[in-house]
Amino acid sequence: MVKIRLKRTGRANRPSYRIVVMDIHSKRDAPAIEILGHYDPLKKTDNVTVDADRVREWIAKGAQPSERVASLLKRAGI
Repeated sequence: MVKIRLKRTGRANRPSYRIVVMDIHSKRDAPAIEILGHYDPLKKTDNVTVDADRVREWIAKGAQPSERVASLLKRAGI
């Protein structure tokens, strides 16, 4: 099964995340199938950038977003 989830990047005390498609059994730092967008929790505005078409395609194929990603997608209007 495939999930749409967050992959942490950035340095210590300055996190940023990539919204990626990954197998559910792979670890957080494993290579992703595809990168769909970015999330920067420290920015006040415009902290989520997502390729909406690719997200819709992956969800149509059966990929399940994690709870946090689902809330980010809802905030982005997807």
